[in-house]
Amino acid sequence: MKQIPQNRILIIGASGFIGHALYKELQSYFDVYGTYCNDNKDLRDNKVFFRFDVTKQTILEVLAEVRPCVIISSLTGDFASLRTMHQTLANYVLTNEGTRLLFLSSAAVFDGKFAYPSYENDLPMAESDYGKHKLAIEKILRELPKETYAILRLPTVLGVNSPTIFQLKQTIKHHASFEVYPNLIITVTTANKIAQQIHYIINQRLTGIFHLASSDMVHHEDLFRELTDKLSNKLPIFKRVFSRNEESYLAILPKEKKLPKQYRISVAEVIEDSTLKEEISTLKY
Repeated sequence: MKQIPQNRILIIGASGFIGHALYKELQSYFDVYGTYCNDNKDLRDNKVFFRFDVTKQTILEVLAEVRPCVIISSLTGDFASLRTMHQTLANYVLTNEGTRLLFLSSAAVFDGKFAYPSYENDLPMAESDYGKHKLAIEKILRELPKETYAILRLPTVLGVNSPTIFQLKQTIKHHASFEVYPNLIITVTTANKIAQQIHYIINQRLTGIFHLASSDMVHHEDLFRELTDKLSNKLPIFKRVFSRNEESYLAILPKEKKLPKQYRISVAEVIEDSTLKEEISTLKY
């Protein structure tokens, strides 16, 4: 096995919403590199960013250039290409001593189970193509030695600059339709909190499965009605969608691997962080 630098992190998908939050959080403490896909002059001129298209390239070129000790996979895209990439990453971890792979998975690996909230050691059951995709990548990681990987399952991710909050603001502005699920109970978090949690996981060299979600749950419709109330005096057109007659859960909760209190978050804190007044002063009227 080859020895690799011990302070070097590669974020695959660093230009995305969560990847960008990770880069901002980690870059002052580690030697951090990242990938991006769409051409961007600022990133092109930045010597720590590598352009990478998962459908056309192999990640091996970036790995050879960076030689990271921690790889964070935060990439979205073509499912088949991503599965191939993660198999390559798994092989890299096996042949480079001291390397760890952190994979951002999803609550969707439980979207075939809806009677109860799900915990870290519960058996996943995916119904959607997205959930099955995430589960297939989790399976690749779980074949690695336990000390070499962490599976980080995420709930609905919000935050003042999140795509979901941007969409909500646009539907409020244009009095357009916004889908809510009255019978669906979920957990939530923010990209900034995820970044802080992953920083802690890296520092403490933690491995295994983590549910990086709020410590409490909320009905999907109640959440977005409260967010709307804090964002604006106007309303979007709430389109109520009932996928099941009874209440159902797409909620992941931490149980076996709870992080210290300062790294936890509540639904109320997520709502507050997603409606920061200095960011939304032009919208509330």
